[in-house]
Amino acid sequence: MIQRELLSVLKEYASEFRSVLLVGPRQSGKTTLAKETFPDKSYVSLENPDERLLAETDARAFLNRFPDGAILDEIQRVPLLFSYLQEILDKTDQDGLFILTGSNNILMQENITQTLAGRLGVLDLYPLSFREIAMIGKNYTLNELIFKGSYPEIYNKNRKSELWHNSYIRTYVERDVRQIKNIANTSLFIKFLRICAGRIGQQLNITAISNECGIDLKTVQSWLSVLEQTYVIKLLQPFYNSFNKRILKTPKLYFVDTGVACSLLGIRKIQELELSHFRGALVENYVIIECMKNSSNQNREQAFYYWRDNKGIEVDLIIDDGATFLPVEIKSAETYSADFIKNLKKIKSYSGVKEAVIVYDGKMEFETSDGIQVINWSSFLKNY
Repeated sequence: MIQRELLSVLKEYASEFRSVLLVGPRQSGKTTLAKETFPDKSYVSLENPDERLLAETDARAFLNRFPDGAILDEIQRVPLLFSYLQEILDKTDQDGLFILTGSNNILMQENITQTLAGRLGVLDLYPLSFREIAMIGKNYTLNELIFKGSYPEIYNKNRKSELWHNSYIRTYVERDVRQIKNIANTSLFIKFLRICAGRIGQQLNITAISNECGIDLKTVQSWLSVLEQTYVIKLLQPFYNSFNKRILKTPKLYFVDTGVACSLLGIRKIQELELSHFRGALVENYVIIECMKNSSNQNREQAFYYWRDNKGIEVDLIIDDGATFLPVEIKSAETYSADFIKNLKKIKSYSGVKEAVIVYDGKMEFETSDGIQVINWSSFLKNY
């Protein structure tokens, strides 16, 4: 069993809030983490039809069974429970009473957000981070990590990633998607998923996706919202700052798990990834999502952006902690090139920022004459 970095933060939240909501993709390890952290709490899965029926028909009776609180798994299956939980939490002064988990970001639903406001702490649990996988003791290559993805079961049970991801995608569409949207044509939705995977690292073009998939613009926007809500994709917003007002305002699309993306792209072997024209985008995807995982696991107050002006000068990642920001360029090459720092020099001249980083697949690490750090991807992710 791999130790999760979020465990200490979860314990802290349970001592500060009357309830904690742990959200993240299906199979990211939420149930395991909740049970490990709170072994003495009763556990109920709302995937269980009998438990779900009682919760839906008599929520008060359902919750009265747990005077000392409980772990309520897959809470999004019975949204009605939140109103009754609100009443219980308002009457108690006990911290960490209920630990809730959910496989979709229920805070994107306005009515639930209003019910929960100020009553609980919310944490995101992503699939395994590079740091957590490194605890296994095996030195995976960048290609292996991208291809295998980060879901715990692949590593805990040594699953064949290509088979596991195929099953995951099918289950995701048949269960999670249908809970949110009544999508009858699942084959069309899978086509939509594949089209999105082909646009990793690109600025989101809703019209192009609409034309290629054969669906209207509103449907594209609705389905993108589903993918965000269920932690399949992340939309990286552009960085807004007064140092340059000519920036473009379109987000870029990334997948939360590169193994899922590889499966959707038809990459069936690591050797195919090495030769794929998608490899550069997948490396960029991997590093950006890993930065988000590290930030979430350590409960940092950080925001993530990309930067691009209307002349096409772009920086892959901007890490903003509120006081300063760090520009990061991500390269899939193993050999350093002086061209790598061109855009970072531009953004430094615009903004006056002191630090900037090149992350690449090479082993040499050094600082350029321009004060830009050149770092191997693994060193960056371990120490960032």
